[in-house]
Amino acid sequence: MEENLKVFSGNANLELAKEICDVLQITLGKAFVGRFSDGEIQIKIEENVRGCDVFIVQSTFPPAENLFELLLMIDAVRRSSAKRITAVIPYYGYARQDKKDKPRVPISAKVIANLLESSGADRILTIDLHVEQIQGFFDIPVDHLYAAPVFIEHLQDFERKDLVVVSPDPGRVNRARAMAKRLGNLPIAIIDKRRPSPNIAEVMNVVGEVKGKNSLIIDDIVDSGGTIIGASEALKREGALKITACCTHPLLSGNASEKLQESKIEEMIVTNTISIHPEKRNAFLQVLTISNLLGEAIHRIHTEQSVSTLFV
Repeated sequence: MEENLKVFSGNANLELAKEICDVLQITLGKAFVGRFSDGEIQIKIEENVRGCDVFIVQSTFPPAENLFELLLMIDAVRRSSAKRITAVIPYYGYARQDKKDKPRVPISAKVIANLLESSGADRILTIDLHVEQIQGFFDIPVDHLYAAPVFIEHLQDFERKDLVVVSPDPGRVNRARAMAKRLGNLPIAIIDKRRPSPNIAEVMNVVGEVKGKNSLIIDDIVDSGGTIIGASEALKREGALKITACCTHPLLSGNASEKLQESKIEEMIVTNTISIHPEKRNAFLQVLTISNLLGEAIHRIHTEQSVSTLFV
């Protein structure tokens, strides 16, 4: 790999960044990302990046320090005369706040886009945005990848007889349909869900035939777990057999991990877009790495090759 390719990381995804560098066969860039005694973030890029193609790996899940580390690292690299700066954001936080659907609320996903651009990012690389139209919040290029190839590779030996792919709400239908097609034109089912308040999902109906079939729930985010737990209960009521869930971003807030283990879901498959605390790791939770996908995308961006073949 060319010498002018540099990959750095904040504290949010350090292990993932190291895996990406292994794929690229380069060494992770040296940077100090620490705190002053009062907790203020301190950044120092500890190697020359003048004229380099720089990629900064950092998901922006809470706490807000993860986002702020990314913004300050971008600014530090920009002021160090990097040729191009790509923010690699495996999980784009605040993406669920993508519209003004109530009075006097912010469009937080747009605010984050403005901050990334104003700090000096030239390009964004991300995976499974909550809604695709967030790409339009940026005036710089956005490469939006999907984790589907990672899941499909893992599911190659999965028993597909009497399997139905399930969308946990109408908003995920396109992704469920795409997954079903890639797995052999499997049938799909849709959960008709109502959300009376944030993080509370009330399941109403199951649209599609699931009785006597195994179910594969496809979603992008598992936060409190309410959506897919409610979906699994609805599927069981309709006579579904084994239930497996694939979710890209394992936020797993609060006691979500425990609730999922106690639910009707028999297996939970996620990726490492977000670092999972060791206490939340168990045999129930299978974590797949996205390092090969991101490493290939970084290589293609750096060498000015098409990235479109990865948009599947």
